[in-house]
Amino acid sequence: MTNVRIPGGLLIAIEGIDGAGKSTLARALAAALAQAGAEVVLGKEPTNGPWGTQLRASAATGRLSPQEEVDLLLRDRRQHVEEQVAPALARGAVVILDRYFPSMVAYQGAAGLPVDELLRLNDFAPRPHLLLLLDLSPETGLARIRARGDEPNHFETAQNLERCRAIFQDLALPGRQVIDASRSEAEVLRDAQAAVAATLARRGDVQGGPLPGFQVQGGSPATPPR
Repeated sequence: MTNVRIPGGLLIAIEGIDGAGKSTLARALAAALAQAGAEVVLGKEPTNGPWGTQLRASAATGRLSPQEEVDLLLRDRRQHVEEQVAPALARGAVVILDRYFPSMVAYQGAAGLPVDELLRLNDFAPRPHLLLLLDLSPETGLARIRARGDEPNHFETAQNLERCRAIFQDLALPGRQVIDASRSEAEVLRDAQAAVAATLARRGDVQGGPLPGFQVQGGSPATPPR
């Protein structure tokens, strides 16, 4: 199958608190889009690069200050955008990111740094065409983390995650689509696919015709992106 090219590419960011199902949705959505004929680049932040690796290593210890984490996140994101995200978008691919700059804004904002300044520091990062915000209560997220055999790290408390959730909900970014992540994986994926279909339909610039299976069925999602 020849990949369908989208002029300027399609950047999809998947966000939400820990345990919301971001990685699960990213993999499922990537598979569905690839089957529909798109070139899909699936990424995550922090990345596996030197800065992202350092960040993940510190997550279990909590030895870095919020500002030190911001510095590493920005280094990691600049490298990610320059080496992977921007080239993929330029060739018309769909880029799906499991966390992106809104996570830095929410998590470092919850740690006490100014949200407006965190957003300004990310002005260099391309804005997602579609931001899928998986909304979930902290209690449910923490229960899911434990159910998969993991222990929450030093930051993953109900109080901290509630602060993150509130910041996510207040972010007025273009293309934001809130999805109730307390439901089944299939229901979350269905809503995500509908949001992708609506985004493609609004742009109307897909070369080679619409992606099979991603035409809008029965109108736009119940809560349109804003």
